[in-house]
Amino acid sequence: MINASMRQVWLAVLKRDLRIAARRRSDALNPLLFLLMVVTLFPLGVGPGPDILARIAPGIIWVAALLASLLGLERLFKDDFQDGTLEQLCLLPQPLAFTTTAKVMAHWLLTGLPLVILSPLLALLLSLPMQGWWALALSLLLGTPALSALGAIGAALTLQVQRGSSLISLILIPLFIPLLIFATAAVENASMGLTVHGQLAILAAISVLTITLSPLAIAAGIKMSVN
Repeated sequence: MINASMRQVWLAVLKRDLRIAARRRSDALNPLLFLLMVVTLFPLGVGPGPDILARIAPGIIWVAALLASLLGLERLFKDDFQDGTLEQLCLLPQPLAFTTTAKVMAHWLLTGLPLVILSPLLALLLSLPMQGWWALALSLLLGTPALSALGAIGAALTLQVQRGSSLISLILIPLFIPLLIFATAAVENASMGLTVHGQLAILAAISVLTITLSPLAIAAGIKMSVN
């Protein structure tokens, strides 16, 4: 059971990460700027034809979202590891697996939620049919929490690796493939007027499973590095 002290520690970690992000605005804005640049420049490479753009729009947006989520992951735990904060979190009586979920939540609020909010603009830029807009927003809402949780696992496992961003990418990209497949399938089906409940349900199941199990892997990776 989650007691008051555990909630207080969790909220303190969440607020601290959000305050740090507010001071480092460039770190928080870089993923969004990267996503917007990819979506804006891609039509220049394949041509402005609305039929072509609408057909490949789900893949473009989700691939860009996956790559944007990798930006800054290396620093998710590394700064706290270097200044001793992670060691203090390990010494707390609260389970480390629960405490680290606050950092995953902060990462999602800074990277995943803005993608959901920007999804109508991204759909408009790529000429996605109106019926596909809601499916795109729902797929991002259901899938991006898994991106943050999986990204946190990669960041925890590479804490002691110098410039581990490349290693994080190698670890995570294969894990992102199921999300990419079902998310793009949902948006494509919605654009053609087909049912998307199955794909969205699978996305939700992947996120629930990932969010449930990832804290254990994150805590294990951090403890190996700290100890």
